[in-house]
Amino acid sequence: MAERSFAKEVEKLRIGAGEEFAGEGILAVTKALLQSGISYVGGYQGSPISHLLDVLADAQDIMGELGIRFEASANEAAAGAMLAASVNYPLRGAVAWKSVVGTNVASDALSNVASGGVKGGAMIIVGEDYGEGSSIMQERTHAFAMKSQIWLLDPRPNLPSIVNMVEKGFELSEASGSPVMLELRVRSCHLYGRFTAKDNVRPAFGLKDAMENPVRDTDRIVLPPANFLHEREKIAQRWPAAVEFIKQHKLNEFLGGHLGDVGIIVQGGMYNNLIRALELVGLSDSFGQTEIPIYCLNVAYPLIDSEVTGFCADKQAVFLIEEGQPEFIEHNVNTILRRADLQTKLIGKETMPLAGEYTGQVIKDGLVRFLREHAPKLAAKAALPPEPAGSNLAPLADVVPARPSGFCTGCPERPIFTAMKLVERDIGEFHVSGDIGCHIFSILPPFNLGNTTMGYGLGMAGAAAFQSDSKQRTVSVMGDGGFWHNGLTSGVGHAVFNRNDGVTILVDNGYSAATGGQDILSSRAENRTRTTKHPMENAIRGIGGQWVRTVRSYDLEAMTSTLTEAMTTSFKGPKIIIAESECMLNKQRRVKPLVAKAIKGGKRVVKERFGVDADTCSGDHSCIRLSGCPTLTLRENPDPLRDDPVVQVLDDCVGCGHCGETAHAAVLCPSFYRADMVFNPSRWDRWRQALRSAVIGFFQARAARRRALTAF
Repeated sequence: MAERSFAKEVEKLRIGAGEEFAGEGILAVTKALLQSGISYVGGYQGSPISHLLDVLADAQDIMGELGIRFEASANEAAAGAMLAASVNYPLRGAVAWKSVVGTNVASDALSNVASGGVKGGAMIIVGEDYGEGSSIMQERTHAFAMKSQIWLLDPRPNLPSIVNMVEKGFELSEASGSPVMLELRVRSCHLYGRFTAKDNVRPAFGLKDAMENPVRDTDRIVLPPANFLHEREKIAQRWPAAVEFIKQHKLNEFLGGHLGDVGIIVQGGMYNNLIRALELVGLSDSFGQTEIPIYCLNVAYPLIDSEVTGFCADKQAVFLIEEGQPEFIEHNVNTILRRADLQTKLIGKETMPLAGEYTGQVIKDGLVRFLREHAPKLAAKAALPPEPAGSNLAPLADVVPARPSGFCTGCPERPIFTAMKLVERDIGEFHVSGDIGCHIFSILPPFNLGNTTMGYGLGMAGAAAFQSDSKQRTVSVMGDGGFWHNGLTSGVGHAVFNRNDGVTILVDNGYSAATGGQDILSSRAENRTRTTKHPMENAIRGIGGQWVRTVRSYDLEAMTSTLTEAMTTSFKGPKIIIAESECMLNKQRRVKPLVAKAIKGGKRVVKERFGVDADTCSGDHSCIRLSGCPTLTLRENPDPLRDDPVVQVLDDCVGCGHCGETAHAAVLCPSFYRADMVFNPSRWDRWRQALRSAVIGFFQARAARRRALTAF
């Protein structure tokens, strides 16, 4: 179950030529794929293209009518290998994943398809996860594109441009015999807009045709001597063909004014931010109407020498906006200008930050510096801010508290790390090898666990070197998504084969929770197009795992005792604990609407809630220190004789019960209580509540009379 259903929205994908399509960026990309006559599509989920995979999954009926095969790939390498279908046949296909980590995983397949070349159009849609909001290391796709001679498209963030670049991208791929990358930032994936649709296209030559008429061309297989031919083809044939196609079809755009002493070169994906910066200084309106000449690189690689020199020839200085580092485009443009003996000054990273996300404000600051130094007449027209004269204001980071990422309310992974802290208290600290997924938040407070993380599904492999005659074992963590991605072989199989003696905790959420709730092999839910309900324990035992325990993660006592057993047992070999409980965030998304509907319909509904008795709260706060649940906070002690603040449970509690179990496990705290909230109570509920109130009221009144008598 994905975190969001697009079942209704995908019906828009059926509209035909001349009709207006309105919707989100990922829906527009899907419509463009259908209009391009693809035969297959696949990929692996990850921000910011997780929803693209969800849309494709929800649109399988429509794709089936067009003869399109959709694969929910096991990982990015499996997705990249799908492009093999385009090597020998005129089959158009696309795959998608999160970059740059996804590209790293798929690098073997991509290098092969880029070397051998393609006959049908092959497109890789990468979610360019870069900048301050990124969840990965700060790297760009650009380097891989240059290394493998894969053409890199970076469309302007509006739906007509994105749709056009998808369609033209397939044509470019076929014209040059090379795969093409289309990078989409998070804003492009989720922006809303409209464009004029075309008819969906059923491929004239489909998968069935290819399967029944197989073609074998040894010149396309990456083996000597063909691989040496491929390298010459890239430079002598494919590159010139790509350059000619880009020029002929005007994939790059010349926008703004046509004359002036200065101009701006910008990556297509940065165009909207540039216009916002120009608007802030009064040199453009919201629709991009500006007198400054702009060369918009919808194709970030390869650059077109004649377009670059033509744009720069009559200008004294050009401002280049290239997000991230290294400055690949800046180096390339400088080389083009020097070879053409043009003396135009290229101003890039000396004015802009060397790294980091280029927001509208960041571009504005760089633009102001550029205008003041290289375009004083234009600067005089602009509404530039006054020159900074120094300030006594403290840096923002010094006055605003940090807000680190953390687990959601009721997250079933929280008890796992509480158990780790409790076990560490008893047997001492141990090395924790982390993995990609929600569990990586354990590295941050309040748990402060985790020493390294090496990649998705590599938590277990990250501890492989720690095999020594030591009194302490290492603990590695891996999610169910990472397990099926590559952890079964890279982690479990590797550990079994090498007789590693570490402990691994597998977090079983019932689906790939961190990437948006997509089904995987071990999902419990029924899936009409995939097979599920294949337990991880069966797979582990199938490749030789012997010490395997499955526990409910919310059962803190069981989690703690099982982890203690794993760390102290005499058994030699990998020890694997499967901690299972459904992702609370996705569960609440599913359950809350059903509960609200039931309450509105007059049905009896019981909700569990937890609270803290302020009179008995000890002020130890172990419930907060060992769980970190965001629904736990502090408030003033109602007892005037006590200074320590007491714990309070906020209204967004989901009733998982972990805080109470944590407090009991840590200090046997008696202050937590559970309350059942009954909506639309029955007659029996009302009678029982009346009886309780009467009995409790009787004893409360008697106690009050005794206190009154004692006072006198």
